[in-house]
Amino acid sequence: MEKNLLMESKKCFCDTGQLFENCCGLYLNNNQKAPSALTLMRSRFSAYATHNADYLLETTYFSERRYYSKPEILRWAVSNKWQKLEILSFTENTVEFKAYFVDSNEKPQIHYEFSTFKFENESWFYLDGKFE
Repeated sequence: MEKNLLMESKKCFCDTGQLFENCCGLYLNNNQKAPSALTLMRSRFSAYATHNADYLLETTYFSERRYYSKPEILRWAVSNKWQKLEILSFTENTVEFKAYFVDSNEKPQIHYEFSTFKFENESWFYLDGKFE
């Protein structure tokens, strides 16, 4: 609980410049639904930064969840220091981005992805991504 209180007063991890509580915190902490694929992408980056594996699984499209496990997601989220999200382009159901992080060996890394999202049952879900 203390961790959430500390995060509420800082800037959001997704680089909008807004406070976490007024940005991705709405979706991660207040159970609001992301209104767009772009917003969902931003909130998923913040979920990695805050080690919220439950949110990452819940926002992955149903048929794709079998390819992920909560322990694996959590291990990857915790082992990296998430630094910055850069949105390169987006459409209604795609987001191209770079996620900057420092890995467990203290080496700077860039994760590039072209993600596809699906809107179903009044919610956006991460479907899949192409990586470089």
